[in-house]
Amino acid sequence: MTKRMIIAALALAGVGLATYLAMYKLGMIGELACSVGQCETVNLSKWATFAGLPVAVWGVGFYILLFAVALLGTTERFVDATWVSHALLGLTAWGVVFSGWLTYLELYVIHAICMFCVASAVLVAVTFLVSVSEWRGRPGG
Repeated sequence: MTKRMIIAALALAGVGLATYLAMYKLGMIGELACSVGQCETVNLSKWATFAGLPVAVWGVGFYILLFAVALLGTTERFVDATWVSHALLGLTAWGVVFSGWLTYLELYVIHAICMFCVASAVLVAVTFLVSVSEWRGRPGG
């Protein structure tokens, strides 16, 4: 299994996680199955919306884009494309920055932690580390 395949698999897990949170935020499910933390407090806060859209919807878009780029990078045509490595690195770096900001908000502004948000932050951090490793292993990386 290539690192790009690993990134695609992690991104697909992120799509599922973010979709669950987005469905809650959009009123499609009644409550979150949150056994640890205060997920509803976080997801109902004013900080759970960014630029007019729920943060979870942005997360779905982020993970779908990441999945598409990683999957495209596994095809014969793009398997050696360095732009894919750069795109994966850039996307995941942005994900780490945004997740860091959201984690800061949870800890110091909202004063509540969402276990799903923490899982997403860990997922994006691991994806970033795999992207760094994939980028460094490429010529010119």
